[in-house]
Amino acid sequence: MPAAARHVSSLPARVTPQSAVPRGSTRVSPACSGGRSGSHGVSRPSPRAGGSGPAPQSWKRHRCQCHCPDAIRMLNTLQTNASYLEQVKRERGDPQAQLEAMQGFLERSGLKVEDLDRLNIIHVTGTKGKGSACAFTECILRSYGLKTGFYSSPHLVQVRERIRINGQPISKDLFNKYFWLVYNRLEETKDPVHASMPAYFRFLTIMAFHVFLQEKVDLAVVEVGIGGTYDCTNIIRAPVVCGVSSLGIDHTSILGDTMEKIAWQKGGIFKPGVPAFTVAQPERPLEVLRERAQERKCPLYLCPELDDFEEGCRALELGLAGAHQRSNAALALQLARMWLQRRGCQGMRVPAMPCVPPGLRDTEWLGRTQVLSHGPVTWYLDGAHTTSSIQACVRWFRQAALNQDKPHDGSEVRVLLFNATGDRDTAALLKLLVPCHFDYAVFCPNFTEVSVANNADQQNFNVTLENALTRCLENQRTWTTLLEERVGQDPWLPSPLWVGGLLQPAPTRGSLLLVPPAPRPLNSPALVFPCLAQALQWVAQGRDPHLAAPTASGAHPHPAASSGAVLLREAAVVRVLVTGSLHLVGGALRLLDPALSQ
Repeated sequence: MPAAARHVSSLPARVTPQSAVPRGSTRVSPACSGGRSGSHGVSRPSPRAGGSGPAPQSWKRHRCQCHCPDAIRMLNTLQTNASYLEQVKRERGDPQAQLEAMQGFLERSGLKVEDLDRLNIIHVTGTKGKGSACAFTECILRSYGLKTGFYSSPHLVQVRERIRINGQPISKDLFNKYFWLVYNRLEETKDPVHASMPAYFRFLTIMAFHVFLQEKVDLAVVEVGIGGTYDCTNIIRAPVVCGVSSLGIDHTSILGDTMEKIAWQKGGIFKPGVPAFTVAQPERPLEVLRERAQERKCPLYLCPELDDFEEGCRALELGLAGAHQRSNAALALQLARMWLQRRGCQGMRVPAMPCVPPGLRDTEWLGRTQVLSHGPVTWYLDGAHTTSSIQACVRWFRQAALNQDKPHDGSEVRVLLFNATGDRDTAALLKLLVPCHFDYAVFCPNFTEVSVANNADQQNFNVTLENALTRCLENQRTWTTLLEERVGQDPWLPSPLWVGGLLQPAPTRGSLLLVPPAPRPLNSPALVFPCLAQALQWVAQGRDPHLAAPTASGAHPHPAASSGAVLLREAAVVRVLVTGSLHLVGGALRLLDPALSQ
């Protein structure tokens, strides 16, 4: 039998069964001995939940005249809504105003906060792995025959991925239907006091609530966007259960620059009487979570390790690779079991036979420790973008790729494809990747093409190509510096030549090319490409059936690229790690698996 939940005020070295707390978890906060039992049975929202009622005539008109791409392009205009930027400036000194504004947008769309209570929500925050934990949770509960809703961010290929029913992105028709329903209601309720539209993420959050209510899901798994306390998803007032995945340093300009500050933000999703679970955390952040739970009269439990569920059973098989996914799976088990318990559902026993539900094994979550084998080229994709998640990515990559048998002739080429965005410490991330001994490092923006005008799902009006390329050049210089520093520590590693700088395109060339000025074959020279398509084509050299071969007119002019192209064409095995940004991974997936764009 797996260990019982532990209370944070007393953390024994070994978890022991306790009948007073949920089986498999350890009580963390003493704030609440019981908590609300919740309604019995699964409540199903009425078809007209929240007073949605008949669609207004303007929506019916839009539904007939507009297609999904039109809806997505209209959605993209909310990325740079001028009135919203002014609103953000006004709210900056009063974060609580952000939640009040979100509630106002929700009501203008035809829903009340109370309507969300009927969604039987599982609310999950964290720095690392919260999306994976949500995916595990959703898949477990779906395996019990429940109709699931799942709201996550960001999307990798198509924006519809953010709103899922039964594990699948909503259809283009459903996206179109609910987009115009929400958009037109917000337009029609504008007045001098409420003249603005919600920004991109807020809009999609409201839209997701409409979808889940109208489509009558049994439950909704909702992933926090950023933080917790002031995240727009935190208008949820009565979730069934909450979860906190591993904490780390990220989004410091918004959440704070210490783990304790970030933990305070994450703990903001705790609600009175609603059970919450967290995985193992560093001591001080865990203490902050406990304090937040006490403030909010929330019973907080510490999840046992997944190992505790394997006693007397075979090793658990997870659908997501990597040792770090075991923590996410352990959290998901507790969230799913507690949801079933509080909603009066029978059938999930921990442990049971088999030891855990099949959902853990069947979970799929694109762009996280994902492997695509395309002939001689194998792509390893992981959207890691914090120091701790990059560390986990490196462990996974070394196990999945570097420990594989090398070809008999030894002709294996390893390539790093990297980009990072926002306020992240790129040097710290790249330093962790140096020990993988890549033969080439390739940097490019997250754009699939130099122009994404025809790809509404990939448009980001908040980042210009010029700024993105500047960041790539900085990453290139950082990588070279790290290699030079490593030379002084490793006498067996040959000294790389300095790479950096910008080569303007010749007048006859059709695209901007950024390149290092000096070649150094098989010594991890760093190359910068203006878009993902050109970067992937150079790496694959026509050997991946999903990618076109590089064209002579778009060839990288640097000698290192030319000599590298020969090695890539002749190598028996090419292993490529794509990491640093979920958006980068999403763009790569769009090109490597065209079916995802259908």
